[in-house]
Amino acid sequence: MKKIRMMLVVLLLGILSACSGNNDAPDDSDELASLDVDFQLPESADLEETVELKAIVTYGDEKVTDAEVEFEYWEKGDEENSTRIEAENNEDGTYTADVSFDRDGVFDIYAHTDAKGLHTMPLKSIMIGEGGDYDEEDAKTDSQEQTEGLSIDFTEPRQITAGEEALLTVQLQMDSEPYEGASVRYEIWQDESDDHEWVDAEEIDEGEYTGTHAFAEAGTYTVQIHVEDDGGLHEHEMHDIKVSE
Repeated sequence: MKKIRMMLVVLLLGILSACSGNNDAPDDSDELASLDVDFQLPESADLEETVELKAIVTYGDEKVTDAEVEFEYWEKGDEENSTRIEAENNEDGTYTADVSFDRDGVFDIYAHTDAKGLHTMPLKSIMIGEGGDYDEEDAKTDSQEQTEGLSIDFTEPRQITAGEEALLTVQLQMDSEPYEGASVRYEIWQDESDDHEWVDAEEIDEGEYTGTHAFAEAGTYTVQIHVEDDGGLHEHEMHDIKVSE
């Protein structure tokens, strides 16, 4: 009887050890992947030339073949008169659309992408013909014109050091009342770089949205605040900030 009990104890310990080993084993399914969009288009084109807009969508190392992609474009400084076009799904992780432009100018283009429950919208620009008479300062002035009653108050950090986390805070009001429940994102890039980083803000108080970002190196960065809601609101405001060494 004692021998049988000993065998049962050994067997039980073996089962527990096996279970413990399984729990300690890494589970690849728990690894977080990111939704990435490689948005491709030429830097310039001629009037009436057909331009291919192309988005390559991946989630981790996987090509995404069931994303929803829509391109939105407008002449710089005139986003209120944007045009949207649905991309064709080539079923290989690429999404394309052909457009042409009938006037000189610089045009901004978003690749709105929804997949895996996530949303991203990389932005690129293209110069058509001679580029028109676009002026960067005029565009920044235009970007300050928001929906009537909406106030976007960005609190610029007093000092930002490269490599350290910086707190980005914006307070929203609608008709002088805190604007709650909005979706706020910070789009960040340096100079003329095509590498735009995105930071999702969290509403920590009524109408107050914060996010953190570590700027890789010293220099001047553009921070564009995107404000959206379920009712179709989509406003922007741009700010230049300096990062020290």
